[in-house]
Amino acid sequence: MYDPGPSRTVVFADVDVSSFEGVVEGVTSLEPLVLSLLILGVAALVLGAWWLVRWFRRPPGARLRRVLAGYDDVSVLMHPNPDPDAMACAMGVATIADSVDTNATLQYPGEIRHQENRAFRTVLGLDLESVESSSNLAADAVVLVDHNTPRGFTGAQTVEPIAVVDHHPGNGTGTKFTDVRTEYGAASTIVTEYVRELGATTEDEENDDGGTLTLTPELATGLLYGIQADTNHLTNGCSSAEFDAASYLFDAIDEDLLERIANPQVSDDVLQIKATAITEKRVEGPFAVCDVGTISNVDAIPQAADELMHLEGVTAVVVYGESDGTIHLSGRSRDDRVHMGETLRHAVSDIPMANAGGHARMGGGQLSVDHMRGIGPSDGIDKAEFEERLFSALSGER
Repeated sequence: MYDPGPSRTVVFADVDVSSFEGVVEGVTSLEPLVLSLLILGVAALVLGAWWLVRWFRRPPGARLRRVLAGYDDVSVLMHPNPDPDAMACAMGVATIADSVDTNATLQYPGEIRHQENRAFRTVLGLDLESVESSSNLAADAVVLVDHNTPRGFTGAQTVEPIAVVDHHPGNGTGTKFTDVRTEYGAASTIVTEYVRELGATTEDEENDDGGTLTLTPELATGLLYGIQADTNHLTNGCSSAEFDAASYLFDAIDEDLLERIANPQVSDDVLQIKATAITEKRVEGPFAVCDVGTISNVDAIPQAADELMHLEGVTAVVVYGESDGTIHLSGRSRDDRVHMGETLRHAVSDIPMANAGGHARMGGGQLSVDHMRGIGPSDGIDKAEFEERLFSALSGER
């Protein structure tokens, strides 16, 4: 027989019902217009909070595509003298823009001189436009890739990009979208993640979602080479994201295109500068510095720095040369004690009109020959003193 057990008594705390009645009376006593505005305000607040949560829960690729969809035309702007990483990023952003019927024009300041960069452009058939001033920009809406502050052309300081996709340190932001991941080895890795998030299909696959984003062999090859170029073939400055991106891209690449980009012919002046760096280098301990003199091809300087890094016992190098009144610097490091970007920045910090920086493993900079010699507020230094500064900075003494 069921025994309900001892009876239980539930005691509720005393509640002052009159306080609730007061609140209800206060609300109902409001003027209808005021009450309506109050309800609308609460509704707007709830809707805004819901929209913000939904926006930031979207993957970055989806957010960028939504931003691009708001424009008929955009300029995808690369940094001066763009390298494969910058060009590959521009290709990827243009593909995303095309998927929402936004016309994207790929633009850059400076020149494309390095044989690897020229091969990348030619082999992949890229349509790129040069920019000398802000009036040359194809659209008011500008997307920066592989850099976060516009530079290298007249009026660059007036440009406010709507979006920034980059992996370099810096404070530049987009007015509507910013994705800067300094822990990544290449900006192409970020764009590859966008393409993957958006469900891109290869040309041989059917898109069940009805989308129009296609990972073509050219785009896959470009993004993979962009990653390889900025990480020295996945050996320098990588994160796990680079390997994940390379794995994702691999099945879609065109091996013939990749081989043609990776093995371009080398000009005689580049070989001469490399030879000068090897024969004229100055080595102190694990560090090497070399002045390659007056040059016509500034893109040969980083290539010479790469060559010096093959020297046994050398862990960090700086190569510099002069072109059109400007000294160009390029540094490489595999020494955990040497952050190359900071090393170069410290070396030129008190020289007017000089700038330098970069990552831990690689960096670059420029300084005016006239300002180095003493024009302006400084006393000036000669090249011998400048090299001493470089060695001091490499040693952490500056």
